[in-house]
Amino acid sequence: MDLLITLILSFILLVFSTLKGYFIFYSLLASTLLWIAVLLRRGFLLKDLMQMAFSGAKKSFSVVIILLLIGAVTSTWMTAGTVPSLVYYGIQIINPNYFILLAFLLTSLVSLLIGTSFGTVGTIGIALMIMASNSAVNSNLVAGAILSGAYFGDRCSPMSSSANLIASLTQTRLYTNIKNMLKTGLIPFILTSLIYLILSQLYPISITNTILHSELLQTFNPQPLLLLPALVIFILAVFQVEVKISMIISIGIASVIAIFYQQYSLLELLDFTLRGFYLNEPSPLQSILIGGGMIAMSKVVLIVIVSTALAGILAETHILNFIELFLNKAKSQRQLFLATMFIGTVSAAYGCTQTIAILLTQQLVQKRYQSLKLNNNQLAVDLENTVVVISPLIPWNIAGLVPVTLLMSDFSCLPYAFYLYLIPLFNLIHKPRDVKLE
Repeated sequence: MDLLITLILSFILLVFSTLKGYFIFYSLLASTLLWIAVLLRRGFLLKDLMQMAFSGAKKSFSVVIILLLIGAVTSTWMTAGTVPSLVYYGIQIINPNYFILLAFLLTSLVSLLIGTSFGTVGTIGIALMIMASNSAVNSNLVAGAILSGAYFGDRCSPMSSSANLIASLTQTRLYTNIKNMLKTGLIPFILTSLIYLILSQLYPISITNTILHSELLQTFNPQPLLLLPALVIFILAVFQVEVKISMIISIGIASVIAIFYQQYSLLELLDFTLRGFYLNEPSPLQSILIGGGMIAMSKVVLIVIVSTALAGILAETHILNFIELFLNKAKSQRQLFLATMFIGTVSAAYGCTQTIAILLTQQLVQKRYQSLKLNNNQLAVDLENTVVVISPLIPWNIAGLVPVTLLMSDFSCLPYAFYLYLIPLFNLIHKPRDVKLE
């Protein structure tokens, strides 16, 4: 009973912080201390719990490095004129009557190529948000479309870390999983596209702003050369170069362009890389072209560290195994999928990162899949259709927190990320409910 009470209290703390707009780090820290107190009462030693927390937090270091690199990529791309060039050419090419739909389709394509939602949002996503910034349309709607597209590729790209992780955990073939994901995700993708098409017609974006166009031309002198840092990311992704190396190379190229073409000094470049880009001289672009930087990601880094520490404690104490009792009631494919959705949501809420949520969910549900004689391919696609797309819908999970932070939006955009809802909903409805598995 004490475990259930702690679970509920922790969840209330996290939801309260989100609704009130408080920094979620404090609620996560309070939840961690609450769990430690309960586990001490159950006989665990403080020394062991601290070791578990450290072991969990240590796993976040690679994520922390990627987050800092994303902050650097965003600011150096702005300094080099890469993001302004994307905006400049986008204004000329994109039909404003289909903007929201195209935002979804473009981010879907980019995320499929590079396999990372963070990288997609931090590059093309920011450019799309800037294009829509002078429009009266709800910015959360645009951000929701970008988030949907970013997780299309994060779910089913061959370069996706989550897709590769699930293939490894379930001992299945990656390309078999991708085939199954495309099959189970086709109708949600079409429905999402139709929704964004209708919304595009209802809320056309005014992106033919001549002032914005002329200011971009005057300030950054856009030309194809400035798109090189973005092009390099895509080329290296095709050759399956590790994303951290790709980002470092892209940062290097953007830095060279910023110094020799945009005429920024090395000190200015370092300042922008750390604190984020901003325009020194008065310009209509000042309130639009701003952001990025490593320091801007510091709050997210704190959340990652404390959440992975908590996840380490929960995983190594096996304290959430009581949830398996809920799984044992599943007798049909629909019931089992619903149970996996529930556990995926709990894991996403307490793991606070997509990776840990996947690990916790897989550990908790795998035995039930085996006992019901379902093959690993089914487990893999069910994980992809639940925890992978549910994680970004949890406001304090970094799968959603990082994109929202990069887009300088808020959690009001989550209801507009229709693709993330339609994937689990469609697959829940599609599952047989009368066919018994035992």
